[in-house]
Parts: sequence; structure tokens; C-alpha cells
Amino acid sequence: MSELTNNVQPLQDFNWEEFENGTVANVSKEELDKAYDETLNKVSEHQVVDGKVISVDKKEVVVNIGYKSDGIIPASEFRYNPDLKAGDIVEVYVENAEDKKGQLILSHKKARLSKSWDRVNAALDNEEVVQGYIKCRTKGGMIVDVFGIEAFLPGSQIDVHPIRDYDQFVGKTMEFKIVKINQEFRNVVVSHKALIEAELEAQKKEIIGRLEKGQILEGTVKNITSYGVFVDLGGVDGLIHITDLSWGRIDDPHKVVELDQKINVVILDFDDEKRRIALGLKQLTPHPWEALDANLKVGDHIKGKVVVIADYGAFVEVQPGVEGLIHVSEMSWSQHLRSAQEFLNVGDEVEAVILTLDRDERKMSLGIKQLKEDPWEAIEVKYPVGSKHTAKVRNFTNFGVFVELEEGVDGLIHISDLSWTKKVKHPSEFTQVGAEIDVIVLDIDKENRRLSLGHKQLEDNPWDVFEEKYTVGSVHEGKITELLEKGAVVALEDGVEGFATPKHLVKEDGTQAAAGEALPFKVIEFNKDSKRIILSHSRTFEDAQREEKKAAAPKKARVAKKDDTPKIENVAASTSLGDLDVLAELKAKMEKGE
Repeated sequence: MSELTNNVQPLQDFNWEEFENGTVANVSKEELDKAYDETLNKVSEHQVVDGKVISVDKKEVVVNIGYKSDGIIPASEFRYNPDLKAGDIVEVYVENAEDKKGQLILSHKKARLSKSWDRVNAALDNEEVVQGYIKCRTKGGMIVDVFGIEAFLPGSQIDVHPIRDYDQFVGKTMEFKIVKINQEFRNVVVSHKALIEAELEAQKKEIIGRLEKGQILEGTVKNITSYGVFVDLGGVDGLIHITDLSWGRIDDPHKVVELDQKINVVILDFDDEKRRIALGLKQLTPHPWEALDANLKVGDHIKGKVVVIADYGAFVEVQPGVEGLIHVSEMSWSQHLRSAQEFLNVGDEVEAVILTLDRDERKMSLGIKQLKEDPWEAIEVKYPVGSKHTAKVRNFTNFGVFVELEEGVDGLIHISDLSWTKKVKHPSEFTQVGAEIDVIVLDIDKENRRLSLGHKQLEDNPWDVFEEKYTVGSVHEGKITELLEKGAVVALEDGVEGFATPKHLVKEDGTQAAAGEALPFKVIEFNKDSKRIILSHSRTFEDAQREEKKAAAPKKARVAKKDDTPKIENVAASTSLGDLDVLAELKAKMEKGE
């Protein structure tokens, strides 16, 4: 303590002899107290002074500031400095010179805080290395005590390697570099990574300078992502793309490597500045195609597992790293456009037939429909002409209905072969997609894999009967079902339809027949080949009227004045077919001179 009290002078007239004998004459107690006080430092509260560490233990640190009593400070205030020892000079803040127990109350934390902001700014300006105590975790990083200020340490700035366990750093004292200060909000950001990057940069330049394509290096798995694996080559990172991890297909790199695992890799490529380095792992092993059974050939059966499904087909792994494609057209004998997902799923174990095999190009195409017999090989045996079957409607066209007899065997029912009697404008009027329909085989085109089918042929042709029933001149009841611009469709008995032009739809009262009316119709034309019946309602009463007029006409022979030749008078403009026959006969007689 001598260095702290060398400026204090003893009393000039102090009687040391009396003091040594235990008595002090002519000296009051106040004078003695004053003499003691002058040998000690004058301490003012709420000021920062230097103190000397007297002792250190786990709970507290004893510090002497030259006062009549020592101060005790909690050891937790010195966590940032684990090397603290007796004899060190530290800053302390005097909170209370003497509490109720006469104890000097000091604080090291407050002393640091009083000057910490200046120190932090100076450390940033001078790029100093500071010590800090990691107090706890927080979102995105850690909280660090630096000069008594709580600074933020981002997770990415703890180390050059990604940190997976932040808790291992809590309670540690480490060196940091102050990298950013927000003066307005008094936020401080520190970095430990920045201290080691300079050293790593030198190592990186050395490694990059020695890189060559094809070179094999040892590295450590630094990070695993969905698209690949980052490997630390000793300060330089390279990426193994997921496709270069294994010759076989993998969906998760974790199935191949683990974090912190040491692996050998080959350098595949890098950019001019060698900032992006492409690495390979599978290239260190022979290609699986080289180990493929040399005896395999086209036509052989092979087993494998579906690893990828696309609309156009499925990739089957027959052994690790060796795949074959089953195109969707090779999955079924059916010619309908379908998706591969309708036949197979990822993970399915399948057997297939080798269709093509190119070892040089490392390509193989497979088929599964070949495991079944081609239904067209013996089509005339199973579906001979004239045979009857039940089919399923697949889709329509304007000219007919496509049906499926079984998978791979399709046929067409032409629209004209749907019904003997009904005039079908579109197949959707007759049936619907997915419905079953009875058919008869009309023709087989084996080369083009086509069947001509019929539906109406399952029944006898009713037009043979209609020919005798609907003779020209016969009258039948009919109902107008549809009015068109050129006439009306008339429904007759037996489900047959006829057609009447507008002039034949005039009723006896002069009005025009309407849709839905039931009227008598006379057949004026019947064509069995074209299945056409032409009708007339007007003729049903017009012809009767003509006959009545003919019967009532006077039966007088008209005598010729000169040549005695009969003459025709007042022939009506609406001459009937019967009248025309009489005129034709009369003309013939005149020509013969009768």
C-alpha cells in the first residue's frame, strides 16, 4: 500500500515514545482519527478508480483501492476474463464507500460500462481484437458480453464452418473482432470468423493454386442440401451435385454421406477464378454398366425397380446405376393415349422384356406388354367376321363410335350401322362414353389393327317388311316430330321416319301443319336402298277431290268442226297423275288416226 500513501506526511509533533508505551498524551481522539484518515485514499462515491486484485475464487474477487476496507465483487462480473489473478489492476466503480455493515461496495461491470462505448468504437476504428464472454443463445446467433455491452454474434460469424450446436459455445470466452456498430440504437455486432479468415485465405490461395481437373483430394462434408453436398477441401469449398454422388438415382444425399465425414473426391471442373469447384464422388468407382452381365441380350426377361415415373414412361433400375426405360406405348397393347402412372408406381418391382440394348451409349429400352400375347396375332380366331360381342364405348367422332372389345382390341361402329330406322346425326344421340353396346364383327383389317363393327346388324333389316307395308299410294298415320327449313320429319309406325316437303304439309283448311300434330300421310315415294320414305298430307284430300270432280263431269263427246278431231277444253292447271294418263292415251289415238 506504500505506493498509494507516499504522499501522506506524519504529524511533526507526534510523541512516538508515548505511543509505543501505550499512551498518547495531549492528543485527542479526533486528532488520532484524522491522522488515520490522512494515511488512506480519499474515496468518492459514483466514481471509477483503479484497484488491485487481492484474491480470486469461484464466487468473488477481493479488490483493494487504498481504502480502509477492501471491496468484494461477484466473480461473474469477470467472466469475460477467465485469466484474472491476484495482483492484476482492474477498474472498479464505487457504489457505496460504506454500507450499513461498514463494507465498501464496488462494481467492475459498471466501471466497464462507463467507458465501454468509447472502447467499442475505438476497437472498431483500430480493428482491435477484443475478448468477450458468450452469455446465451438468441435468434440467429449468440449474445456476447464485450466491455460490459451485450453484443450480437451472428451464427454465420462464429466459425468458417456451419455451426449445428450453438449451445456448445455458451459460457465460453473467445476473441472477437467488432465488425459493425449502430450508433443510433447502440447495437454492436462482433465476429469470431473474421479473425480466422485471414489465415484461411492464405491456405485457400495455396490450395487453389494446386487444383487440377481429375485430381483426387480428401475433404470433410461441410453441409448437405437437397441438391448436393458441400465439401471443405481445407479452406476451399467444393460442391458434389446430387447426380455425382452415386451412379444410381438418389433422392436424399443424407443416404450417401454424413456431416463431418471425411471422403475422397475428384475435381470435375472449376471456373477461371476457381471460386466454384465441381466435385464428384461416384467417379471414383467403375461405371455400373461395365459390370452388367455380358450375356444379356434383346428378348431376355429382366427384373428391376421403378425409380422414376413420367407421363411418357417409367425408368426401371435393373441394378444400381443401370436403368431401362419402359415407354408408355410398351406397357399395354392398347393404342389409346394414356399416362404411365395408370400402369406403374415408383417403388414397384417389375419384370420386363429387353427390347433394345446399347452398351456403348448405355441405353436400354424395356417392355411389359410383351409378357402377354398380342391379341391381334389370332384376331380372326377370337373375333371372326359375323361373331357377336359386347364392347365398351371409348369415344365418339362425327362418323361413328370407337369401342373396346378388350385391352388392345378396338373397333369402329360407323354411324350408319347404329340403327336401321333412326336417322342418327351424332353418335351421342344413340349411346354414351363408358356404356356397353352389343356389336357384330363386319370386317377385320389385321395389318392396320382395325375392326369394322355393326350394331343394327344384330337385328333383321326391317326395310324388307317396310317395302311391302309402305307402298306408294298407301296412307298411314304419322306424327310431325321436327320441323326443318326444307320440310318435316314424320314418325310412322315400327319406329320408321318419313319426310314431307312444305307444300305437302298444307292442310285442307289451307293452314300449315305444325310440330307435334298427328295427321294421315300418303306415301308418294319409297326407296329401300337409301331408306327414304317421302310423304304428303295434302295428297290425302287433294286426290279424293280430283276423283269426285272427274266422276261428276258430263260424259259428252265433243264433235270436231272440220276434221272431227276431239279437242281438250279447260284442262285444270293442277292436273292429277290420273288425268295425265288419260291425256297421254288420247294423244296416242290421235297420232294413229283413230
